[in-house]
Amino acid sequence: MASHPLHIFSGSCYPELAQEIGDYLHLPVGKAQTTHLPDSEIHVKLDEVVREHDVFFIQSINRPVNEGLMELLLFVDAFRRASVNKLNIVIPYFPYARQERMATGREAISARVVADLIERQGASRVIFIDIHNPAIQGFFNIPVDPLSAVPTMCNHLQKYDLSDSVIVSPDVGRASLAGKYAELLGLPLVVMHKRRENFSNTKVTHLVGDIRGKRPILIDDMIAGGSVLKQIDILYEHGASKKLWASITHPILLPSAIEQLNRDDRIEKLIVTNTLKLPDEAKNNKKIEQITIAHLLASIIEKIYKGESISNQLIKS
Repeated sequence: MASHPLHIFSGSCYPELAQEIGDYLHLPVGKAQTTHLPDSEIHVKLDEVVREHDVFFIQSINRPVNEGLMELLLFVDAFRRASVNKLNIVIPYFPYARQERMATGREAISARVVADLIERQGASRVIFIDIHNPAIQGFFNIPVDPLSAVPTMCNHLQKYDLSDSVIVSPDVGRASLAGKYAELLGLPLVVMHKRRENFSNTKVTHLVGDIRGKRPILIDDMIAGGSVLKQIDILYEHGASKKLWASITHPILLPSAIEQLNRDDRIEKLIVTNTLKLPDEAKNNKKIEQITIAHLLASIIEKIYKGESISNQLIKS
């Protein structure tokens, strides 16, 4: 049995998720303050004693990303100065994950910068869900738990009749993620090959697999500007006959994505998790289903605190 008290805290980005996790654990969320000063600086303060506690700080970073990231770093410093025993950072959606390499010369590897900042401030462990590139865990020298929401998403999808469905990967890079869906649901897999032309535009070149007469279930780790929804013409050109469903973990959902979702009658359903708070303009959208991953995070927190294995819930490459 762990000898240090367990404590969970939340930043201001998404306190509702922390509260839901706390409810599963039968724990109150710790008291803390975040103040945005008139000059746009951020001030944070802990309102509880955490000396020698095992703390799990939950911060899923919504827009504006840099404010949420700065708040996270300030809280890490506050916990360290308050003499916590272990400080575990739960970041369901890890920011800057798409900037994990140099695609051309003279670029920053921004995901590495974020990893360095979190680690050097004093975090003991980092936990994230369906990160864009699982290799980012190698940017850290502290323990990292790369979780996946795929089993949770598949449990939800199994409530429907999937006999006429096929899993679709939007590109080769997501084929491994799509393969997990296909394996858990017992469905065929189709892969779209595309070329990214810039940060916001991609072009599909061809399709691998048979989609004739099927319902496409398009998967991805995140949906931001909606480019993944703009590339579905090729599915129907190759014979898809049912309306498209999409199962995507992180609902960043910029206005262009919501517009695309509403405009295209071929898209019937977008299933997302609550790793991020839905934007206001998406909350009442009848095409969007948001399912919770709070039970997954609560289970992981409890197992880590008790020193139990979580290997069966980590991302497998």
